[in-house]
Parts: sequence; structure tokens; C-alpha cells
Amino acid sequence: MVERRIPNPMVAGSSPPSPAIIFYKCSFRALFVINALFFGKEIMNLNTHFRNAKTELSKVIFPTKGQVKQAYIAVVIVVTVISIFLALVDLAMSSFMSAILG
Repeated sequence: MVERRIPNPMVAGSSPPSPAIIFYKCSFRALFVINALFFGKEIMNLNTHFRNAKTELSKVIFPTKGQVKQAYIAVVIVVTVISIFLALVDLAMSSFMSAILG
């Protein structure tokens, strides 16, 4: 006797392996409906989506010019130090190998 189960798209190894297979030939509106059926999310219209995005974007704290400049300088210094270190290791290894191989 074979056990018959409904595919669970959130579990690896289920059949179909992904909801993307089901969504392949669906229209954009049908994607929202199928998403609501699979994952229990309510269907959101475009205006609500943009309103929520604007609200979330207003909560973001963007860095000041000074913070961006400080982060930029820190990245340049770290990359320079690491590149110098790797160049020295490469020089040492190549001179070591040329001494061994003659």
C-alpha cells in the first residue's frame, strides 16, 4: 500500500519540489491567488504595497556623509593591508620554491 500525501512546497524532497513549477504558466494575478492559497497570506493590492513600502522606508536611518567617508577609509585601509600581506606571502613562497627547485 502506497501512502498518498499532498505536496508541501516548504519541505525539501516533496513533490513538486517547488511552487515555481505550479506558477510556471500562471498570470501575475493568479500568482497572488495561488500564493494566498499555499501560504495563507492575504492578497494585497498595489496601493497597499506601495504604502507599506513607503512606511518601511521612512523607518530606515541612512548614514551621514561622515559615516560613509569613515567606512570608505576603513575599507581602503583593510584592503591595502591585506593586499600587502598577501604580496609578501607570495614573494616569500615564490623565493622559497625557486630556492628549492633551483
